[in-house]
Amino acid sequence: MSRFSLIYIGCFLILISIFSFFNIIYSYYFNILLNVDSYTCTFLISIILGLLSIFFKKIKFKKIIIYEKIITVLFGYLFFPLIISIPFYFSLYNASFLHCYFEAISGFTSTGFTIFDNIKQIDTSLILWRSTSQWIGGLYFLFSLLLLIDIFDENLKKSVTNYISFNSSEISKQSLKIIILYTFLTLVIFLLLKLINLRNFDAFNFSLTIISSGGFLSMNNFDNLFVTDVSKIILSITILFSYFSLFFTYNLFFFKKRNINYLNEDFYLIIYLFIIISFIFIFFSSDNNFLTILVSITSSVSNLGISFEDSPKNLSFIFLILVIIGGSFFSTSSGLRVIKVLSLIKFSLNNLLSHSKPNQIYLNKVSLTNSNTNKTDINKYFLTIIIFVISLFSITLLLTISEIHLENAFKIGILTIMNTVNSPMYGVSEFDFYNLSIFAKFTLIIFMIVGRIELLTIFILFKKFLFKN
Repeated sequence: MSRFSLIYIGCFLILISIFSFFNIIYSYYFNILLNVDSYTCTFLISIILGLLSIFFKKIKFKKIIIYEKIITVLFGYLFFPLIISIPFYFSLYNASFLHCYFEAISGFTSTGFTIFDNIKQIDTSLILWRSTSQWIGGLYFLFSLLLLIDIFDENLKKSVTNYISFNSSEISKQSLKIIILYTFLTLVIFLLLKLINLRNFDAFNFSLTIISSGGFLSMNNFDNLFVTDVSKIILSITILFSYFSLFFTYNLFFFKKRNINYLNEDFYLIIYLFIIISFIFIFFSSDNNFLTILVSITSSVSNLGISFEDSPKNLSFIFLILVIIGGSFFSTSSGLRVIKVLSLIKFSLNNLLSHSKPNQIYLNKVSLTNSNTNKTDINKYFLTIIIFVISLFSITLLLTISEIHLENAFKIGILTIMNTVNSPMYGVSEFDFYNLSIFAKFTLIIFMIVGRIELLTIFILFKKFLFKN
């Protein structure tokens, strides 16, 4: 492991120690001392390991290749949940280590599957720890995208920066921007939720969950918190913060005509969202429940997954499709990404038309500029679709072997790969994760991580280790 990888891992260990320290203060302030020793243990382990990683100077800096970047990101998804699982393991709920690790992985990957069937039985400090694990995981995901940006196509890189190859100065600049924007948007969501009179604890937990596209809630269901039409509209708006690019707000304020590429993907996202909402409003809205459906739409496209109990079950297939397509490239949402799907559709239509009208020339433009999608990028998009199909088939088969009903296995498989929590709108809200077999739990753990490291990176690793020259 290079010095850069150690510093990368060390910085997030320090972040975990900061949040565990906050939990210690919270526990003492509200006299919730049942789990305070576990947060102290987490704090000491994370800060010691973090400082050792950052200041370990026996390994010199060297140029880090893409394979080591992928391994570093993958290592983080396996290692950090070990630290995060400590408060779960030493809590009073007698959960096994595998259950605790499953909960930690689910939080860190912003998936939201939980082994707890009654959140009311959990003390508030542990509920807060579950939410912060999502927030840290969402930030880690954004940093991982930045670290792995070399594997993405040129148009997607331009949505982040003008530089295609990052130097240390550009990495520092973009990293600082991510931290500031991520924290700022979390605060904005918190303030918006306070406008509808949510108590501080619920508003804070929801803000951590929403910005990270996670699924952990501070209660068993939230129907009673969002009763009025205004509250449902505000909830839908806040959910969209994790649907658009993290830089969307920044680019709106600091927009320059020559940098229109920065707004390109979000422009398509707005059109896509408008079409989906209009279509469902015209054909499926009834019984004055459109605002309930609107929450389900925004929650699905952003891969959050939360919904009201009365969300229409007949739209579950549509919601699953929205989950698969996902949101923006540089957001905490998962999915195949809207711009990739649109590019593939456009490429396919253009090639069909070129056969019917060979004298015509069709360009595969994916932006508002004159840049085109080259063949290499299109191949990457098709490869992403193929890997998704293989992954979905594999996890469905493995879950079925674990004696899970095929329909549930298929739905849970989609939600796992897309890091989306199970909820009533998908028809699997009562799915029991606690009593799953060890094999099924390990299957979900692996595929939750697979869904978060970007499907293309899996092929790159296979190419490196299985097809050596």
